Amino acid sequence: MDFMTGEWLGRLVGVLVVNLILSGDNAVVIAMAARRLEGANRRRAIIWGAAGAVILRLIFAAIITFLIQIPFLQVVGGLLLIWIAWRLIHDSEPEEGKIEAGQSAWDAIKIIIVADAVMSLDNVIALVQAARIDGEVSTSLIVIGLATTIPLVVFGAALLTSLLNRFPILVYLGAGLLVYLAIEMFFSDVFLHDYLEPLASIEWIIGVGAALVFTALAWLWSRRAKTASG
Repeated sequence: MDFMTGEWLGRLVGVLVVNLILSGDNAVVIAMAARRLEGANRRRAIIWGAAGAVILRLIFAAIITFLIQIPFLQVVGGLLLIWIAWRLIHDSEPEEGKIEAGQSAWDAIKIIIVADAVMSLDNVIALVQAARIDGEVSTSLIVIGLATTIPLVVFGAALLTSLLNRFPILVYLGAGLLVYLAIEMFFSDVFLHDYLEPLASIEWIIGVGAALVFTALAWLWSRRAKTASG
């Protein structure tokens, strides 16, 4: 795989955006799990917890890269990405009461790894799809994506939360990107490939259109819900 090509750079931007948008909740979980610790213990819990979480993501990525070749599975993955996009817009942040605070560094590390494992499977599916070039997963993009996870979740809890709250459009852009990736998964699926082949030349138009329609409907739904709740 050639590095620094236009397509590779475009995919790199997609990987970084997916990571930025979807790492927010994970960063908040880490902050909550380590909130009762101080000084070196807090730093140790955050660093080792994040490292353990990244190792789990690497395992998930390897498994998903293999499973994604199974017919019709990419359709399921695409539907999951659309669900993630909807949840990204409409679900609230993790409630502090639902995340246990560790009493020791080891307790916090275990909490961080377990919570991240539960929350990260869908994130990894999005990351793997964002890292695909010509139907093949780019190992370099996966490595970059996982590597950027560490600073994002270790140092980014407060920053990510602040950015997403200050610029809500980032959430909608991230959701739109996930819908675009979902359309790509539908076109790449072995089961649907022959049926969708006549539309391959306008795949990107369909993807952009679906993303725009989804984000518009999600925004209208969100606005209506806020109006109804007073």
